[in-house]
Amino acid sequence: MRLVRPRNSSESAPDLDAARLPWTLMYHSVTSATEDPYLITVDPARFRRQLRWLSARGLRGVSVGELMRSHRNGTAAGKVGLSFDDGYRDFVEEALPALAEYDFTATVYVVAGRLGGYNDWDEQGPRKPLMTAAQVREAAAEGVEIGSHGLTHRRLAGLGARELAAQVADSRHVLEDLTGRSVEGFCYPYGSLDDAAVEAVAHTGYGYGCAVSPGVHGGEFALPRCYVGDRDGPLHLTAKLVRDRWLR
Repeated sequence: MRLVRPRNSSESAPDLDAARLPWTLMYHSVTSATEDPYLITVDPARFRRQLRWLSARGLRGVSVGELMRSHRNGTAAGKVGLSFDDGYRDFVEEALPALAEYDFTATVYVVAGRLGGYNDWDEQGPRKPLMTAAQVREAAAEGVEIGSHGLTHRRLAGLGARELAAQVADSRHVLEDLTGRSVEGFCYPYGSLDDAAVEAVAHTGYGYGCAVSPGVHGGEFALPRCYVGDRDGPLHLTAKLVRDRWLR
């Protein structure tokens, strides 16, 4: 497993212990759907039941940035990271109110160059509206961590240096200008990453990067996450939690 340190690593926090990383859940869209070929949509009622399941087990949903800081200082017990990819508008309309009911927060990774647009990268799926600039600011004001999901949702593995810089660095600048806050987290679109992508995220100024299954990469710039979908009831979630703890 390759651990990537940022520049001036002697002056920065130590790498996270990849073998003991706390549980981080990966969501996308929270809404009612009749078509969901990519299995990225969770019904709002199911989502609330999933949050209730976490709360009943003494787990509190937090942003990935908070989770990583807690992990570094040894206070991550009882916390689970909640992450939402793509920045769908239903995050503000459906997920955010549900999170507030349980005093949870989360991270939403938005596609900085597609604000107010649609998920046209999902060729076979229904068109879903993305958060507008105003909704991104609204979510940030509610305590949600805003992270980057690239500039235009490109697969990063294999990109040339110029396009990689646009996806990683330019997207960060757009979101920081929009929110007036530092953007700490990056999430690789499609979970696509290679050495160059991980190095770019590490050296651009991000504090961490979220993957899905990081493969040979690891550490704070290729964090593994657990997929959650509409089929995940209590039994599935329990199995995923047990599997995660066993693997770690």
